[in-house]
Amino acid sequence: MPGFANALLIFAAVALVVVRQTQPQRMEGSKRWWLVPAVLAYFGVKDAGLIDTHHEIGSIALLAGEILVGLLIGAAWARTSRVWTEQDGSVWTRGTKATAAVWAVGIAARLGLMGIGLLIGIHQGAGALLLAFAASLLVRAGLLELRAQTLRPAKAFPGVVR
Repeated sequence: MPGFANALLIFAAVALVVVRQTQPQRMEGSKRWWLVPAVLAYFGVKDAGLIDTHHEIGSIALLAGEILVGLLIGAAWARTSRVWTEQDGSVWTRGTKATAAVWAVGIAARLGLMGIGLLIGIHQGAGALLLAFAASLLVRAGLLELRAQTLRPAKAFPGVVR
């Protein structure tokens, strides 16, 4: 995918996530919580500039660092999100001020990794950013779903007496 399309995809995904984090969001118990991260990861892996062929080992190390930062940010992001149950049994989530701080730290860490790459002459394409963001979203969504499951009322099975 061309650089402009990658940038547009990243911007759209970040905008969607930021808007969803600033407003209470009902957690539907969907089995597709992994879908957006999977699409981002697909386009990240598909990116031709994912690995700098002139600095393969350094490029792979930076990519691994990006993904590790993404995983850690996703876990911190989920941890700082508020999850609650309404009286009707629905589960809701919303980002907090600490979530915004996690975002800031994540952006700084990613910029730091990009800076290190530039200093040592490694060019990373948008694929690394897409993969790291996909990792963040995947971990966040998975951990929030686990938290939500502990808050949801148990479903009654037909014929089972409680």
